[in-house]
Amino acid sequence: MSGDGSGESRTPEMRRRDLLRVPAALAGGLALTACGPGNLNLVERREPGSPSVIAPPGSPGASPAEAQVPVTPPEDLMREHGVLKRILLIYQEGIRRIDGGRPVPAHELNAGARLIRSFIEHYHEELEEKYVFPPLVKAGKLTDTVAVLRLQHRRGRVLTGRIIDATGGSSPAATPGTVGTAGTPGTRSRRDLGADMAAFIRMYEPHEAREDTVVFPAFRDVVPPARFRELGEIFEDEEQRRFGPSGFTGVVNQVADIEKSLGIYNLSQFTPRV
Repeated sequence: MSGDGSGESRTPEMRRRDLLRVPAALAGGLALTACGPGNLNLVERREPGSPSVIAPPGSPGASPAEAQVPVTPPEDLMREHGVLKRILLIYQEGIRRIDGGRPVPAHELNAGARLIRSFIEHYHEELEEKYVFPPLVKAGKLTDTVAVLRLQHRRGRVLTGRIIDATGGSSPAATPGTVGTAGTPGTRSRRDLGADMAAFIRMYEPHEAREDTVVFPAFRDVVPPARFRELGEIFEDEEQRRFGPSGFTGVVNQVADIEKSLGIYNLSQFTPRV
């Protein structure tokens, strides 16, 4: 059933990795049309007199251009960094409201922090620490950088714990509005909550930027192609195991719901007037 209460059933989702494995030739020569739930039709588009491009990969008529395009581990990790960045924007909105003397959006900040805990710290960072950092250290590359990244992972978990506690605890049903206006007994102060979120943002913006531009390219250089492809499958399987069939898409939808609740979902509102 759809989440908007319309009663319409959703078309079964194709896994991200399966979708990107559609042969490259199909992307340029075919259009995909849905004809009812569960049906995916391929409509050929080609110039008159040109050869057909529908031959499946591996068949006698398939060409090298139709080779499958896998989802690489860095692509998965960088996409997850996009989720992190959007939660940092949620934290920034919380800080803006605290600095402006407005009520603390405790429920939304708690939901964002719990996504950081489950999706970033207990999944994304575990993949990095288990599969990305060790090959770099073994190859003697970026060893000092890896040490800093590991330390920042640990410090981030401390900050996340504080933010979760300050906004209602780890229960999914955390009560909104549990943060006092000036350090009410039994709660953390607004100022300390804002400082923890600001520290988290200050650390993770350069953290993810360094990984995207330096660490992940170096990781690709030191890992053999066969192992690289195998890791792509491992990452995808682990995502499905932890987060169910919706996987990454489900997490993104949760982030979008928080953004909508805070009134920061509409992308156009961030466009400056010049």
